[in-house]
Amino acid sequence: MNESALVIIKPDGIQRGLIGPVLDRYDTPFLRLVGIKMAKVTRALAAAHYEQLRNKPFFEEIINYLSGKLNGIGSVLVMVYYGDQAIKRCRAIAGATNPEEANPRSIRGAFGRITTKGVYENVVHVSSNAKEARREIRLWFTPAEVRGFSQHIQQSKAKGRS
Repeated sequence: MNESALVIIKPDGIQRGLIGPVLDRYDTPFLRLVGIKMAKVTRALAAAHYEQLRNKPFFEEIINYLSGKLNGIGSVLVMVYYGDQAIKRCRAIAGATNPEEANPRSIRGAFGRITTKGVYENVVHVSSNAKEARREIRLWFTPAEVRGFSQHIQQSKAKGRS
């Protein structure tokens, strides 16, 4: 099933010069890059992105992390990949959220770390499911910025996955 996935290279990945290595990992014949841009992350944007975590005790920390308050880098690289099982494939390339549990060949396993303050600097975010991917893509991109975005959304709605 063809679908879209949002992938974000987080501030720690930008700060550590990992854009090239991360893009290399996602360069597969199964995934097509259909949207990409650098974005400044405001507190409001970070809070909207992680709205499903609003009631978690680590919410403020994750907002500060994505908005660059923890390392002084307030920009991220935001991408949309499209293809068969794009979410599953992108998540496998990223690896487990906890860098210590991630496959060493994954992005998080190779480049992620846990700081002495216990912050997971796991380099990338990947949509967790199709519904979240659509919400996240709309949050970060206008339809004109993503090649074929409206067709992807229409295909998903036609299959009953709004």
